Amino acid sequence: MTDRPTRLIAAADALALACDALKFKEPISHVYNPLDYAREAHSEYLRRFARGPKKVIFLGMNPGPFGMVQTGVPFGEIAAVRDWMGITGGVTTPAAQTEKRPIEGFACPRSEVSGRRLWGLFAQRFGSADAFFAEHFVANYCPLAFFEGGRNATPDKLPAAEQAPLLAACDEHLRCLVKELEAEWLIGIGAWAEQRARIALAGLPVHFGRVLHPSPASPAANRGWAEAATRQMEAMGLWA
Repeated sequence: MTDRPTRLIAAADALALACDALKFKEPISHVYNPLDYAREAHSEYLRRFARGPKKVIFLGMNPGPFGMVQTGVPFGEIAAVRDWMGITGGVTTPAAQTEKRPIEGFACPRSEVSGRRLWGLFAQRFGSADAFFAEHFVANYCPLAFFEGGRNATPDKLPAAEQAPLLAACDEHLRCLVKELEAEWLIGIGAWAEQRARIALAGLPVHFGRVLHPSPASPAANRGWAEAATRQMEAMGLWA
């Protein structure tokens, strides 16, 4: 029988194939799928940190341009992935790129602020990556990054006809992930991720919650995201 990470890698491959078959119209000019070109790095993330059951899965919306787009790891701020998690490579380049958002992998000089805040809090609270991942995991609902030229677009803004098959594939993958990891809690990072999780996981024995998204576009996050997220986790009884 295959082990849990192997099954999750197969599930990620299936999601990648389903997403690769989808078509998106203007104003979307480019679609990046890091499950394809950063498969090696993403697979290493699963092999290292998805070996055992998890009490809590944190769920983001989709890859950021200087995070998972570059590293293949959700909220994948390069320093956190490389130095804290110990994942250092396995990123190629997609066939079609926009010059305004090149794939530079671990050589990317930009910082993903959301990822820096998220993984920074976890590192501060738990110390080592192994200590955090003992009961926690981080995933993205949608694996695709969308660009309108150089501007980041999010899946919630896609036309309904384009959203429908994408959401169906992402729902199926999320159900697989939650079942494989035997998760007790699904915490949406932001309202949309929580909403999608409640729809996808309806009927499963999972508790739901939400923390503030760490995006620098959020004034509330800029006033002290780590403190706000910690209070929210404590209010749910998850972090004593």
